[in-house]
Amino acid sequence: MCKHYHPQTCDTPAERLYAEGGFTRRRFVTHGLSLLSAAATVPAFLMRAGDAMAADTTMRLSSVPGAADGRVLVVVQLSGGNDGLNTVVPIGDDAYAKARPGLRHAANEVLELPGVDGIGLHPALGPIQELMQAGLCGVVQGVGYPNPNRSHFASMDIWHTADISGQGGRGWIGQSLESRMPETNAGLDCLSIGNAAPLATLGREQRPVSFEQAELFRFAARGQDAPVSTTYDAINHTATAADDEDPLAFVQRTALDAQVASERVRKAVAGQSKTKWPGSGLAKQLQMVARMIRAELPTRVYYVTLGGFDTHSNQKANHQRLMTQFGEAMKAFYDELDATGDRSRVVSLAFSEFGRRVRQNASAGTDHGCAGPSFVFGDAVTPGLIGQHPSLTDLDNGDLKFGIDFRSVYTDLLEGWLKLDPTAALGKRYPTAGVLKAV
Repeated sequence: MCKHYHPQTCDTPAERLYAEGGFTRRRFVTHGLSLLSAAATVPAFLMRAGDAMAADTTMRLSSVPGAADGRVLVVVQLSGGNDGLNTVVPIGDDAYAKARPGLRHAANEVLELPGVDGIGLHPALGPIQELMQAGLCGVVQGVGYPNPNRSHFASMDIWHTADISGQGGRGWIGQSLESRMPETNAGLDCLSIGNAAPLATLGREQRPVSFEQAELFRFAARGQDAPVSTTYDAINHTATAADDEDPLAFVQRTALDAQVASERVRKAVAGQSKTKWPGSGLAKQLQMVARMIRAELPTRVYYVTLGGFDTHSNQKANHQRLMTQFGEAMKAFYDELDATGDRSRVVSLAFSEFGRRVRQNASAGTDHGCAGPSFVFGDAVTPGLIGQHPSLTDLDNGDLKFGIDFRSVYTDLLEGWLKLDPTAALGKRYPTAGVLKAV
């Protein structure tokens, strides 16, 4: 039998998968991903269905064994290496002013933290200050890992896989989710907003739904090709038994799952917000997440991204803009969750792949560094500062030394919040970072 798909001269995708060793949902998902790259030769309904099926979208709303009912984790990736020293500012340390004569924030600019002397927040993080004062935000100081890598790609891969060896691997979220998901209960367990699914969300079979605009997460030929639409509808309205192993029956069930997922996501995102939102890209992503949470999708992890943090030059204005977007978006997100009654079941993590060097460079910016702060949000988090601010004089080749391993933060979120076994993704149990209250 031919091993390449030629639509007019060879076998169907269903027959080919069946012949290659069994016809299971996960096998279809795995091969479905490769189908998406063959746009010129794949039937339209399989292309779009495959995009949805990448998450094994069965849309079941029943409780999943091993998961805390209703709890959601939102991950906010700050790409490029956020300057932690100008985010959580050690204004009480003379070494800060000496190292950054042109980049430092003056003491009268920095926002005070409740009950904290000598450390404040970037002037644009007033919304984060409000969340901290309300007990809804914690700052994890000095987060990093041993033998740090200053490459964007390598360090981000380390954060995504929780593997500091640099050998690569599967994502910490994907591995954790599939470690407790029966195949029949996968659902829209993880959802990423963006043009590609982050490595963090990928497991052996776990694949998130990923889209930039919810309207594009649909059957492509609807309203454009009447014969194909009619065929697609016929497939999706033909009842098949759940235990029917016939290849066509399997494709019918899987395409129906994709259609249901697509319709539910688009309906959720099209809903109305209860509060006012800023117009930044991050805010728009989180607004979609808030709507999907309110619609009670079975999603356990949402993933969003804000880029632009590689501030090698002219940092002050660029960082001001990014901090404004970050602070306003997170405040709007939790205001909306409060208005919809969902705030207590959502915890968020904001991280960057590394911090910046202590000394400013000659271009009014900062170069790649090591340790930096991460943020956690929600009713369940420990508010205020968590851990010790890194020393500005006891350095590692000019960089801040980390005090809290990022895998300890993951441990708290996986085990303490989502009630998952962290060893599935981390390889071993790490000590708690203390980012959660007793939950």
